Amino acid sequence: MNDFNKARALLNEFKGDAYLFGKGVLPNVGERVASAGKKAALVRETFKGSDDFVRMIKDSLHSFGVELVAEIKGPKPNCPREDLFRITEELKTAASDVIMSFGGGSTIDAAKAAEVLRTLEGEIDNYFGVGRVTETMRERDKRLIPHMAIQTAASSAAHLTKYSNVTDVSTGQKKLIVDDAIVPAYSVFDYEVTYHASESLTLDGALDGVAHSLEVLYGAVGKPLYSKVEEVAGTCIALAVKYLPRVVENPKDEESREALCLATDLGGYAIMIGGTNGGHLTSFSLVDILTHGRACALMNPYYSVFFAPAIQEPLRLLGGIYRDAGLTQSDINHLQDRDLGIAVAEAMFELARRIGFPTRLGDVGGFCQEHIDRALTAAKNPQLKMKLQNMPVPLTAEMVDEYMGPVLEAARDGNLEVIKNVP
Repeated sequence: MNDFNKARALLNEFKGDAYLFGKGVLPNVGERVASAGKKAALVRETFKGSDDFVRMIKDSLHSFGVELVAEIKGPKPNCPREDLFRITEELKTAASDVIMSFGGGSTIDAAKAAEVLRTLEGEIDNYFGVGRVTETMRERDKRLIPHMAIQTAASSAAHLTKYSNVTDVSTGQKKLIVDDAIVPAYSVFDYEVTYHASESLTLDGALDGVAHSLEVLYGAVGKPLYSKVEEVAGTCIALAVKYLPRVVENPKDEESREALCLATDLGGYAIMIGGTNGGHLTSFSLVDILTHGRACALMNPYYSVFFAPAIQEPLRLLGGIYRDAGLTQSDINHLQDRDLGIAVAEAMFELARRIGFPTRLGDVGGFCQEHIDRALTAAKNPQLKMKLQNMPVPLTAEMVDEYMGPVLEAARDGNLEVIKNVP
C-alpha cells in the first residue's frame, strides 16, 4: 500500500462517516448539516476566491432546507481574544441550532471557543487547560450545539481535533483549550480549496502537521499506543518531507497538494492519540514574530537533541525518512543517543534551508531576549503543564530554567552543543 492509500485508510479509521474529505466534496455539506439542524450560523474567512466556495456551501444548504441565519467574519490569525468575544456575541444574536466554520485553524478554533462561551458563559480563562469545558457542562447540565468545521488549509487539522488556541495580543501569549467536547461533530476538507494557497501558507501549514506527528511520536515512546502513533506519524512525515520541495518547485502540482492535505490531516489524528510538547510549548510565546508552523519547525530540531537519549526509536524512523528524501547522508543505523539526535536535527535543518525557512531564532526579525524570558515563564504556567508532562523527558516547573533555557539559547544561536541532556 503506498503512502496515499495508507493515509486515506487511516483517516477513514479515525473519523469514519463524520469526515468528508477529498477533491470536490464541498457541494455535499448541506446534507450533513441538515442532519444536525435547520438554522446554521457560518463563521468564515475571507481570502481570494473564498466567495466562490462559500457560494457552494450556501447553495448546498438551501438545497437541503437549511436556513443560513448569520454569516460572521472570522478572526485575525492566532484567534485574538477580541475577535473571539465579537464572534461569541454574534452567535448569541444568531440563535442557530448548528454552527459552521469555514477557514483555517484560527477560524475553526474561534468557532469552537465562541460556542463554549455562548453556551456556558463565564470568562475564557476558565476553560484553558484540559477537560474544563466538559467539567462545566456537567456541572450546569448543558450541551454545546453541533459544529461543522470546514477546513481551507493543509495545516493545523483544527477541523478534526479537541484543541482551540486563543491569543492575548497584549502579552503575545497563546493559551489552549483541550477538551473532547469541542471536537467538531462533522468535518469537511475539500482539497481543491488549497490549490491556490500561497507558498508561505503551504509551507507553514505542512510543517505544523509535521510538528504534530513528530511531537506525539516522541511522547509515545514506551506507551501501549506507540505502534499506532508510529504508523500515523510516519506516514504523515514521509508525505510531507517528500512532497514539500515539490510544491515549492511547482505550486500547481495537485498530487503534491493532496499529499500535504493528507499529511496534515494525519497530524490531526496524531494529536488525538497523544499530545504535543516542546516545540508547541515554545511556539506559543513566539506568536508575534513567527507563524505557528514556522515556530514549531524551527524549535523541533533543538528539542530532538534534548530528548535524544529517550527517543532513539522515533529518531531512527525519522532518520530513514529524511535519508530517503536525500536530506542526510548520515549512517542512521549506526548512530545512537545524542549523536543520533544531532544527525536528525541536521537533516531537519537541511529541509528548512531547501524551502527557505530559518534555522535559528537569531535570524528572525523582531526576535529578542524577551521571547526567551516569555517562553520560560509560560512553561511554568500550570495551564500549560500538560506540555511539560507530555515531553519524552518530562520536566517540572523547577527544571525549566536549567534545561529548557539552554534549548532556547541553542535555538537563538544555532548551536546544538549548548543543549544539556537530563542525566
